[in-house]
Order: sequence, then C-alpha cells, then structure tokens
Amino acid sequence: MKAYTSAHWGIREVFDAGGGELRLENFAGDPDPTPIGLDQHGDRVEGVRVRRPSVRRSWLEKGPGASPELRGRDPFVEVEWDEALDLVAAELQRVRDVHGNEAIFGGSYGWSSAGRFHHAQSQVHRFLNSIGGYVRHLNSYSLGAARVMMSRIIAPMESLMANHTSWDVMAQNTRLFVAFGGVPWKNAQISAGGIARHRVRPGLKALREAGIRIVNIGPVGDNLEADGVEWIRLRPNTDTALMLAIAWTLVDEGLADRAFLERYCVGFDRFEAYVMGRSDGQPRDPQWAESITGVPAATIAALARDMAATRTMVNMAWSLQRASHGEQPCWMLVTLAAMLGQIGLPGGGFGFGYGATNSLGSDERLLSGPTLPQGANPVSAFIPVARIADMLLQPGGSFAYDGGVHTYPDIRMVYWAGGNPYHHHQDLNRLVKAWEKPETIVVHEQYWTATAKRADIVLPATISMERDDIGYSTREGHLVAMKRVKAPLAEARDDYDIFADLAGRLGAPGYTEGLTSREWLQRLYEESRGKMAGHGVSLPDFETFWKTDLIDLGEHSRPVVMLEEFRNDPAANPLATPSGRIEIFSETIEGFGLDDCPGHAAWLEPHEWLGQVQPGDTRLHLISDQPQRRLHSQLDAASHSLEGKVAGREPVYLNPQDAAARGIADGDIVELSNERGRCLAGVILSEDIMPGVARLATGAWYDPDPDTGLEKHGNPNVLTLDVGTSSFAQGSVAQTCLVEVSGPVRDAPQVTAFDPPPFVVRGS
Repeated sequence: MKAYTSAHWGIREVFDAGGGELRLENFAGDPDPTPIGLDQHGDRVEGVRVRRPSVRRSWLEKGPGASPELRGRDPFVEVEWDEALDLVAAELQRVRDVHGNEAIFGGSYGWSSAGRFHHAQSQVHRFLNSIGGYVRHLNSYSLGAARVMMSRIIAPMESLMANHTSWDVMAQNTRLFVAFGGVPWKNAQISAGGIARHRVRPGLKALREAGIRIVNIGPVGDNLEADGVEWIRLRPNTDTALMLAIAWTLVDEGLADRAFLERYCVGFDRFEAYVMGRSDGQPRDPQWAESITGVPAATIAALARDMAATRTMVNMAWSLQRASHGEQPCWMLVTLAAMLGQIGLPGGGFGFGYGATNSLGSDERLLSGPTLPQGANPVSAFIPVARIADMLLQPGGSFAYDGGVHTYPDIRMVYWAGGNPYHHHQDLNRLVKAWEKPETIVVHEQYWTATAKRADIVLPATISMERDDIGYSTREGHLVAMKRVKAPLAEARDDYDIFADLAGRLGAPGYTEGLTSREWLQRLYEESRGKMAGHGVSLPDFETFWKTDLIDLGEHSRPVVMLEEFRNDPAANPLATPSGRIEIFSETIEGFGLDDCPGHAAWLEPHEWLGQVQPGDTRLHLISDQPQRRLHSQLDAASHSLEGKVAGREPVYLNPQDAAARGIADGDIVELSNERGRCLAGVILSEDIMPGVARLATGAWYDPDPDTGLEKHGNPNVLTLDVGTSSFAQGSVAQTCLVEVSGPVRDAPQVTAFDPPPFVVRGS
C-alpha cells in the first residue's frame, strides 16, 4: 500500500511497513523536507491521545458551574458517546434558552488539520452558526496588529501574503536584502494546508548564489541561515526607531524618492515633519536611534545610503508586531519602502514575513481551493483574539478596537475545537483565573493537552490519518487525496460526525445539508474545480482525482511582483485605502484620537524593554519565538520534539556572557521568573543570542506544579504580558517581556505534561 496524507509541515507518503504498522516518508518532490510529523503516529503519541468521551467529575455530579477552580485538578469520568452528546446538547440548549447565543464563545484557534473539510475551526463555526450563532474572535495571535494596521494603510494582510514577490524574481533583480527579524526557516517549515515543496532555504541559497547582499537586523543571529549574512545586533522591540533613523538619513541626504511619494502616497509631509523633528523638536537621526537600539549611528547612516543606492527588498518578521506598539513597525516598514521608491518593482519594495510561512515568496498560481462554507453568524459580538482573558474576567466591560468601542459579552459556555489556548495565550496564570468564569467548557481534542485537562467535557477527535480529506493550500501548488490510512484510535470520531449528531439533537439540519463526509468532499472539490477552470486550470473529476491521489499544479506557476499593477497604473488599480494610495499619514487613524497609535509611524516606548534595565538590574529580554521541532504545541510528545529538549524541558538559549555572570553552564536547568510567573528550562549557550537577551520557544505543553504554580516544562507564556499592542489593534505583545534567569536548579520536579489526567469510576 502507498497513499498520501498531508500535514502543515508537508505531504507524506504512507507505506505499509508490515504487521499492521505504517511508515511515513517525505514527499519525493520536496527539495528541503522537514522531519516534523514523520512520527505523528505510534505508541509515544498515542499514549497521550484522548480515547473516550470524558466528563469532569464535579461537573458530572453537580452540573454546570460546579467547582470551576478544580479544572485541571478534578478527575474525569469516561462515559458512553450517547450520554456525552446528550450532555453537550442539553447544555447548549440551556445556555441558549437562559442567556442567548451571545453567551457562547466559539473558541477555535490553531492549525487543527491540513485537510480542507475536516478543519476543526471551520467545523465548529459552521455548527454554532447553524444553531443560532456565537461570539467570535477576530484576527490571530500571529498577526493581530498587522491585520488591522495594514488594511488601513496599504492592503489587507490576506492580499499581501498571497502576493509577495517570488523568490525567483528576487534572485534575478534584488541586490540588497534587509531583514528586520531575520528569515527564520524553522517557521516556514509549515503552511496551512500542507506543503509540496519547501522554499525558504532554497530561496535564500539562490539569493546568495546570485551575489545578493543579505543583512539580518535583530537580537538573534541564527534566524537567517545563509552564507555571508551580515548581522546587525539590535535591542528587541526597537526596530521602529532604527527605521526612523534610516528615514531621517534618506531625507537629510536627499535620497528619498520624492516622485514616488508624490504619485503613490499621501501624507508624507506630516511624517517628514515628525522624523526631522520639526513638529516636536526631536530629530529621529542616527545618534538618537543609537541610544535606543544599540546600533552605532555610523552603521545606520551607511545602511540607509546602501539601501537607496541599489534594488532593495526590506523584509520584516511577524514577530516584530507581536510586541508593545506592534502596529508601528508595520507602518514604518511600508513608509521606509515607499521612501526608497521601489514598491512594485521586480525585487524591490517590502516583504512582510518571508520565512513566516512557506507560501510567502511562492510562484505558484493563486487559485481558489476547497473551502467549507461556515454560514452566517447572527451574533454580532466579538473580541480581538488575544483578549479572551479580558472577556472572561470583565463581562460587560468595554474595549477599544479599530476606532470603535465595544462591550465584552458575558460568556457562560466555551466550545473549543482546534487549538490550545494554554499554548498561545499570554500570562497563563491570569488565564487560569479567567478559565474559572464559564459554567461549561467543551473541548474536541485528539490529545490530553492542558486545555483538555481543564475542560468539563472532552470529546475524542480523530487525527488526519484517521479520516478522508482534501489537502490544499494557497500558493502551494498541489491537491492531495488524503485517504484514511488507519482506523480511529479507540472511540475517536471525526469532528463532523460529532457535530452532525449534536445538530440532530438540536434540530439543526442545515449543518449537514443531508450530506455525508464523502459527499462533502466531492462537493467541495467540484466547486473548486469549476473555479480553477475559470483561470485556465483543468482538473479531473472527483473520482479520477481520488484514484490519482495527488495533483501537482506546479506547471501553472509564474513569477510574482507584489503591487506591480498598482505601480504601473495607480488610477486604474487603486489600493483599498480611503485615498486609494499608500497612507503614510492616515487621517482616519489620526481621527480616532488614540494616544498609543498616532496618525503616522512613530517610536513609542514599549511596556518592558532593555532601555528600562539600569546598572544592577539583572533582567534579560525574553524572546518567545516559534519552535524548530514542531508547529506551535503540536506533537510536543513526539520523538522529534522530545529529542530537542534539555533534561526533558524546553531549551532556553543564553549568550555565554550572561550565563557566566550568573554561574550557569550549558545543560543546566534554570528558573525564569518575573511578577507574572515562573518556569524551568534547560540551558543551551549560543553566541547567536546577543547579550541581554534570552530565547525560549513557545509550545512546551503547560505543566504547572499544583501546589507552587511553578511551570516545570518551559512554557514562556507564564511570563509574557497579557495586554494589547495598543487600543487600535489589540494584538498580542508576547515579545515584550523582561525576566530574571537564575540557577542552576537542583532537584527539579519531574515533568508531567504528557501524563493523562486521573480517571475515576462514576460515583466513587
């Protein structure tokens, strides 16, 4: 037997290894495959699977709202599927009858499946819409600030992400590639619907072979791996100040492209008055920036001249806007690229996230793939995604967002399918308190994550290998017939089947529309087939596709130049902004009257940063980036992730200078702490981390000691701030965080993150 399955980290060929065992291999056509996910099945990960419907004992015995402080401590009782579904349906009906649908939060945030039908986020939203709606979230933790800001000043992020200048165009035309925050290939191991061909490392290699100069700016040196890269060390969260000083130099030395600014932009005069100091008496010159960023003034000025002298691509990592005032580097990136006058030219302009996900920089055709319709949501209430703890703790309170003022709903029930808030949310000790507010929490899960352990009802869901689906991702150039290659483990069921049974109990036939899973796959495929035909791409019918297993769309690829049509004719191809042009100054944003987000890009001091660290203060700036050996927290229990741990814990990377000052050695267990929390991690020393900085990746399964609260496994989100980027976008500020690092820690407590919860027999 040979079949294909698809996951976020790539297409996998599945072989029968004999004796009922399966073997996964990388797709043969992938030039740079990743080992993530080759161990997504087997005894190690199956040991943490949810096997049967389970109900928290206090909730089962006493009803909704019983002992919420025991979530995460209470044992579970395994029940039959019919009873579990009856309990969930009855609770949904009770909350709707007593409090209305606006008391239900449809929590789903995560890369739950590469399949386009069995995608938990789509399924739970479709189901909740079919029974009257739910409170939704907007945007993402990855791009909370950028999605709001970029749509106001140049274009929606979805459009920008789908139309980045392709690697082949840059290799032929770019001469200088300047990357704020690097181009971290580890992040680009993934794409939402799977990957046929990984592009980032081959793309960077092609740039270097073409003789292109690459400059990496930031606190980490190994997030841009290519020969001959220049590393400019920069204090975290100060990129905007550095870009302002580059802009000052361009104006001062007459290097700004005034013709481009006049034709394609609005409001440069207002920004120019600020950057040159005419509006407030403070020029944002290289000497000013040196005191903030730590980058020598001469280095800043020289880089500005070099950028103006040749075809330059300016890239910004997504991590920069996951910080205090994260809107500002987004705006400054666009402003700086506009001043260089190369937006819309082959190999010039800006990139927002080369290295963030594999599809950015792809030359594959932009085609419409299979998409499950979610229906209309009658409930208008929403929250920015990173404000979930605020919502739960402050029902009826107000919050600002995108120029408006809104009210937090009073949530009585959380229904979560796809994702793990105890991975991606900040200040987890605060979330634990907020998590006690709902009367009922229902979770669909494959694994006993921290979220599942803190639910009231847990329904076991299948993994991708246990169901039929279609793999497709924008700009990835493939369609995969993801055939079921193994039976569901124990009593796991597809999310669709779970929701179908609930819809039947609640009288909501619109959820299934009378279709089976297989009929949905055929419908979605044929709809996509018709759309692609309109773009000159011919696909076989569904049955032929299902027998073919894999369709490679690579023959339809073509070079991409972002915003080329706008540059060629801005009148015929206006931007979706009030002016139709790039808004270097925004009258709309200025009109909101926000102290923390003015009408143009500006330097605003972060909540926490190294500029606050005075002599005698031993705090380090903590960077909590994406992990190299998994996607977020997925498959943390798998062998590939575990092999990257230090003493069974997530590694924290320290500069040898900082480690020596604290008496810490490579391989030690240390404690990271601040006023928000404490966690343990294993040390790796690295000269690629600048002094004053620590790096601890996200994704270690949350594992607090029940008595002391000490997180034992290395989850940085017990330390990070749970505040919004600003009252404009309310994004996550995970990268704004100061910590103490102490150790070595002797007799560290055992890691129990992968232990299932306790179970009891009903009535015991």
